[in-house]
Amino acid sequence: MLFLPAAALCWLCSALVAMAAELIQDDLTLTRRVGQSVSFRCGNIHLCDVNDYVFWYQKKETFKVILYIDKISAEVYRGYMHPQKDDFSGVNIQNGCELQIEKVKLDHSATYYCSCWKSGLHRTPSPQLTRSPADRFLYQSFSLCGGYSYPIFGSGTKLYVTDEQVVKPVVSVYPAASRVHQEGRSSLLCLASAMFPPLVQFSWKRQKEDGSLEELLPAEGDQLEIRESGRSAAILLIHQCEKSRYKYICYVKHEGGTVEAQTQQDVSPWLQTLLNQVKLLLLLSTVLIVKSLVYCCGLSLLMILRNKGPSTNCTHAD
Repeated sequence: MLFLPAAALCWLCSALVAMAAELIQDDLTLTRRVGQSVSFRCGNIHLCDVNDYVFWYQKKETFKVILYIDKISAEVYRGYMHPQKDDFSGVNIQNGCELQIEKVKLDHSATYYCSCWKSGLHRTPSPQLTRSPADRFLYQSFSLCGGYSYPIFGSGTKLYVTDEQVVKPVVSVYPAASRVHQEGRSSLLCLASAMFPPLVQFSWKRQKEDGSLEELLPAEGDQLEIRESGRSAAILLIHQCEKSRYKYICYVKHEGGTVEAQTQQDVSPWLQTLLNQVKLLLLLSTVLIVKSLVYCCGLSLLMILRNKGPSTNCTHAD
């Protein structure tokens, strides 16, 4: 009875720890024509400290192991019976490794991930390691699992095999004010469209009053991404005080290069107030127009009925 909860706990803890460190795949997408060569890079492999192997996977409908590379000896092992195993090769580079295809085919279109194993907690923890209840919980959980390693992955690189040209996105920033926000919050919409390949990655910076730029920390804003055919959007909900006067700049990472939004929107509270006033004005205008239409229709109906009255009396008198 205790086995299933323990197994679930192991998987949960492995997933939580794996989120803290991952391999680096800088390329979101790569676009190639049939017959061209392509290389997928994987960095941060110094984190692979359980063994010396870096694995490469191909994802279409499912994940399939292609090969692994020994990061020390550069030996490549292809014994996983991948149907295209002879098309791939692996090499070590400085601070990383590469998966290579000498001549791409249409059926190479897929997403490629690198992965390896990282060690977890030690069996004899230091006093600092188990100082907090959360650390003690993680240590006890890994002890329960009986092992002290977990897999880490890169973010993946999608290969497009096509004759289409790479086109940078058109990026714009708009206020995303669909309703009255709570005090101290504002929202921005960053829209990327008209690009190929369609995959992009959003990030934000804010400009301070002295003109300098700084990265926006996750704790300072919540982001929701929406993707559909031909466009992607990110809605940023910003937590800020009334006195702040930051300008926020949206950056969109794409295979064609990183694109900066052409406009900078000041999300100070007066802007939100102005937008709400405009909405209220539009609502009042709509109500007045509807009332005018109802009044006109009623007046027209009365005129029609009044005109019919004398006509009926004259006929009756004859």
